[in-house]
Amino acid sequence: MHRTAVILVVGLTRSLIGEHAPRLKRFADRGIVTTLRPTLPAVTCTVQSSMLTGLPVSGHGIVGNGWYHREQCEVQFWKQSNRLVHGEKVWETARKRDPSFTCANLFWWYNMYSSADFSVTPRPIYKADGRKIPDCYTEPPTLRDGLTERFGRFPLFQFWGPAASIASTRWIVDASLHVCEKHDPTLTLIYLPHLDYALQKLGPDHPDIPLAVAEVDFEVARLLDFFEKQDTRVMILSEYGIEQVTGPIEINRILREEGAIRLREEEGLELLDPGASDAFAVVDHQLTHVYVKHERDIPRFADLCRAIPGVERVLLREDRAKLAIDHERSGEIVLVAQAGRWFSYPWWLDDARAPDFARTVDIHRKPGYDPAELFLDPKIPLPKLKIAWRLFQRKALGMRALLDVIPLDASLVQGSHGRPDMPESLRPILMTHTDIGHLDESIDAPAVRDVILRHVFE
Repeated sequence: MHRTAVILVVGLTRSLIGEHAPRLKRFADRGIVTTLRPTLPAVTCTVQSSMLTGLPVSGHGIVGNGWYHREQCEVQFWKQSNRLVHGEKVWETARKRDPSFTCANLFWWYNMYSSADFSVTPRPIYKADGRKIPDCYTEPPTLRDGLTERFGRFPLFQFWGPAASIASTRWIVDASLHVCEKHDPTLTLIYLPHLDYALQKLGPDHPDIPLAVAEVDFEVARLLDFFEKQDTRVMILSEYGIEQVTGPIEINRILREEGAIRLREEEGLELLDPGASDAFAVVDHQLTHVYVKHERDIPRFADLCRAIPGVERVLLREDRAKLAIDHERSGEIVLVAQAGRWFSYPWWLDDARAPDFARTVDIHRKPGYDPAELFLDPKIPLPKLKIAWRLFQRKALGMRALLDVIPLDASLVQGSHGRPDMPESLRPILMTHTDIGHLDESIDAPAVRDVILRHVFE
């Protein structure tokens, strides 16, 4: 067996590897670079699940970063149990070939309760008074104590939200080096998120993107320096590319105006009531699942969706089967946005009636992905002062105070992903220096699993 490290640099494309990424450019110039064809949808949880199981969506069941649980009548996003992913994981296959094989999974998703030997993943502490305290979950549990003692608490608020920065990626690199030094796993999976959030927030054409590329290049260089000394084979890859977008498709507002959505009023605010709705949308970047209560209504809502500006494809059961994305977790109708568009989740027509969590970073309560959480509301005159006051209310006065500083204006978002049909320059890539035989110029995301195994065993 050969030690292998798989470094996932989210959002990395050929177009970003240049003068601002000298170490990544040197790695690309000296090795093999192939383009990846991501799954539909090209989103974090789905693509990673295909890479690690070798299965399409219909096989592993991860239809997006979240979905509607019909039995509970609830939308759940960003769950973490590995048992949600069907199929044999790459480390399980490797362990069958050689029982001495070990794997460290560092921040790839669905990282809790898996059969990997070592794991680290974000897991905040949720206090009864409403506080969310940064923390992580590890296997073995004692690993968390060692990482926290050496590097401090995992910087959750720099991992996601308006303060997202290179700090979280730097912490992940520190943790990865520590785990490799202490436990020497055969396979190390490392997830570096920094580019993802900069590209979504600013868009790939923004003048600050080269700085973000340089920052992540520096962290990749730290890993490469270590793995070269350890004689470890290295793969660098990405899940998807991010394109410039011009505006959201407000799918739930359209369904509301059609009379499909049922709302529940709570203290003057409007909440989506999915179990009572005839149809509603669970949005996920450039793809959305439309869940329809009655089968007889599917043709009517499909026709409605076909007429929505910005919708490129309307996929029904037979279409989903052809694309291998048919699974019981999927919506009855799946929509794909046109290039330059994406789907937003709001259903309210008056911002004064928006639920209280809409103006907060709340990835679990919102029935859809909300990239507006990367921004502070520009309508707030002194947002940092407001945050400081809210934190004072919580910590010093013991009050339940909302950090309601997130904008409701989805047009602020400049980058998105999810469509697999991207221009060549915006497609995800896989790079390696290891001679593992022929690699096509373009491979499907599920084929990454086989490439990993070839690195370890050939």
